[in-house]
This record gives sequence, C-alpha cells and structure tokens, in this order.
Amino acid sequence: MFYAIPLESRPTWRNPPWMTVLLILVNMLVFWGPQRAEDKAEQRAAQFYVQSVLPKLELPPFVAWLQETRSANAPAARRLLARGEFEPLLEGLQQEKVFLKKLHGDAVITPAHPQYAQWKRDRQQYEAQLPAPFTTRWSQDHNKDAAFEPWTWITSAFLHGSTGHLLGNMLFLFLFGFSVELALGRGLYLSFYLLGAVGASALAAWAYAGKGSYGLGASGAVSALMGMYAVMYRLRRIRFFYQLFFYFNYVTAPALILLPAWIANELLQHFVGGQGIAYMAHLGGLLTGALLMAAAMRWRRLQLPEAPASKTPDAFAQHVASARRLAGEMKFEAACAEWRAAAQLQPDDADTLRAWFNTAKLWPAGDDFHRAAHRIFRLKPQDPATLELQHASYKTYLDHAKPGARLKPDDMARLARRFTRAQQFTDAERLCQALLKTAPEHPDLADTLSLCANGLMQAGRREQALGWLPHLLRLAPEDMVTRMLQKG
Repeated sequence: MFYAIPLESRPTWRNPPWMTVLLILVNMLVFWGPQRAEDKAEQRAAQFYVQSVLPKLELPPFVAWLQETRSANAPAARRLLARGEFEPLLEGLQQEKVFLKKLHGDAVITPAHPQYAQWKRDRQQYEAQLPAPFTTRWSQDHNKDAAFEPWTWITSAFLHGSTGHLLGNMLFLFLFGFSVELALGRGLYLSFYLLGAVGASALAAWAYAGKGSYGLGASGAVSALMGMYAVMYRLRRIRFFYQLFFYFNYVTAPALILLPAWIANELLQHFVGGQGIAYMAHLGGLLTGALLMAAAMRWRRLQLPEAPASKTPDAFAQHVASARRLAGEMKFEAACAEWRAAAQLQPDDADTLRAWFNTAKLWPAGDDFHRAAHRIFRLKPQDPATLELQHASYKTYLDHAKPGARLKPDDMARLARRFTRAQQFTDAERLCQALLKTAPEHPDLADTLSLCANGLMQAGRREQALGWLPHLLRLAPEDMVTRMLQKG
C-alpha cells in the first residue's frame, strides 16, 4: 500500500475552490440521501426475510447451486449457511441474476413443493418491501449479462459503499482538487473531473468485464486529479507525507515522480490481491488525468496556484548540497555549519541530524556535537531505525563527548524508555540509575523505572527486574508492575 499527501498546498479563500466544495457536497448528499434511504429499506426487507419461511426454502438450494456452478463464493456461502447467518447469504442471492431467474420461474421451489403457496406469499411480501434499485441502477455493472450503459461511467463516481469509503475519497478530493481547480478554472476543472471518471470507468469496464459485482466510488475521478496534480507541478519540489505499507515519513521530491509511484502501486495491488477494490479504475483515472493536464498545459498557459513548496525546503536542499560538497572537499568545519543550518530548517530529519552529529564528532568538546546529540535524542518516531540511531549516537556521545556528556534528566528518562523498547537493557538501566541519583524527584522517574522493569520481565529477566522493586515500592507502590514483582 502506498499513498502520498501534499502538505504545503493551501486553499486561498480569495478565490475559493467552490467547484471542489460543490463536488464534495453532491457526493455527500447522494450517499446520505437516496443511498441511505435505500439501505434502510433493504434492511427492513432483510429482517422480514430472515423471520419468514424463505431462508429455509431458498438458501440451501442457493448454496447447492453455487457449488454446482463452481462459484468462488461457494465455500464461504456453505459456512454462512451452517452458522445460520442468513443476511449475508441473502445479499449474495440478490446479486446472482441467473439463480434469481430460476427462482422467479418456479424452477427452484416448484408448484409441487408442499410449502409452495407459503413460499410464494412470503416471497411476494419480501419483494414488495424492497425499494426501487438506486445504487445498482447507477453503478457500473461488471456482470456477464450487463447491458452497455455508458452514463454509469459518470454516475458511479457519485456513489459510495460505506461512510469510510465516502470520507476517504472526499479527503483526497479536497487535498488535490482545490489546487487543480485554481489552475484550470471551475469550468475546465469540472470537465476534466468528469472525463477522469469516464477514463477510470473505461479501464475498469475492460479489466473487470464479466467478473461480477458493481463499480462505484469517486476514487477513479480523484485519481485523475492526482495525475493532474503531478503533471501540473512537474519537477517542482513538493513536501509530502507518505506511507509505504507500515512505514511512513515525510519527503520533499519533484511532484512528477509521484505519478510512476502511484501507477506502480495500483498495478502491484491489482496483481497481488486487490479483492473488492477497483485498482484498475484508479490506474485509469491516473493516466486520464495526466494526459488531460499535459494537453491543457500544451495548448494554454495555466496560472498555477502559489508554489506549494515553500522557501524552507529549497533552502534546506541547498544547505544539504553545500554540506556534502564541503565534506567532499575535506572542509569539515564549514560542512558542520551547513548541516547545522539544514537541521534548523528540518529539525526532525534523521539523516540530517546523523550527518551533523558525525561531522561534529571531530570536535567532541564543541557545542555542535552536544547540540546534534540532543536533537537526535529528542526525535519522536519510535520505529526501529530511529531507536537504532538514538542508541548508536548515545554510545558514541558517551565515548567522545568532552569534557563529558551533558544529559538532562528529561533526556535520561526519554532514552531509558526508548532503550527498553529496543531491548538495550544495559544502557536503559544505567540511565535509570543516573536519573535516580541526579533527579530523584523527576515526575517521569516512576513510569520510567516501571517500564524498564516490565521490559526486563517480558524479556525473561525477572531476577534482574527484581532489582528495581525497592525503588518501585517507594515511588509507585500501587503500580501493576510493582504488584507483579511482589508476587514472585
């Protein structure tokens, strides 16, 4: 999974992005209006169905039919039937048009069946409670016998399957839409948005034809906006927040580089196992949006919004480049000054702090060495790479700092907790001992000792953890870890 969000774009209310706001409102009105009303009516009908004779008569033949036709849904349907979970089975039955045709033609429950009259009555009552189809009527139909209805390539972009589906799409619509709207103007922006939906649906129609289910959601059109955004800003450096599977961070990069990253992500998700998500619609939207924006920029000069990349990232890149150049020229003192300037602009950039610290290590008594170490110790992320950087820097700092390490009690407590999480218990305990001696009244002392003792117990070092019991009895006698140690 990969996504990236621009951080430094800001809407200007001198020229508000009214079309983006209108699109969001339309999507929300459709979902909480006719779609929600349809959903409630279907729930009432399903409740009647479950309480009627219909599940007993219809669902076993339905599951048998799935097995006979070797449907991929047959194993799950068989389990649902065994557990008596009738509503999910009913939802599946309602989507199987071939079986429904047999059911309505009396080929499943025949007139010779002893409960035929009761089945017929309950079936008619159930169908009378069903609302007129709305979501399926205006969604993109991927079933084998689906009629060609090209207008659904647009209408499906205003339908959503759940509240989370809607809100996620609307967030990305706003984040990317307002910048594209300000560049294109409202009329052209709306046209491109709808064409993006068409392009997304066209690729989805090709990729999912005959595979069943329905296509709906604004994500294809929103992907088109993402493609437009990347092409619009091209090589301009944009600061993004990104997530790659379970890793997330910030990066400043040319906007255009995100387009192949997004495309590769959609292809990977599609081939690796994207069940229930139309990744090909996303891909179609990205490609359509990129082509539309490239054409617009070729034939007319766009008035781009204020550069989303502020001066800070550009200045930061200049300092980094200068530091690397000076280090290559063996001018380490000047390089250290450049790393310091870069760290002031992006104080949470671990790579910059590491380079500043390693360069300043040449002057272990200098203020830069101490300041760089303290910046590293105060990094907030708790991922393994950050914890490893903090521990390695701590060891180096203790060995080289002149005339000695300058650790404040807050730093000691923070590092002790972090080293415990990294299972660096020797250094964690040393910091706890130092904190006891230098700041016995520190507000985080009890929590720090408790965490350290608990970490030792979790690692199977109970005897070592017991060494902290006297202090915990004094500082936190009611703490859970204290009670656990007393029991043992």
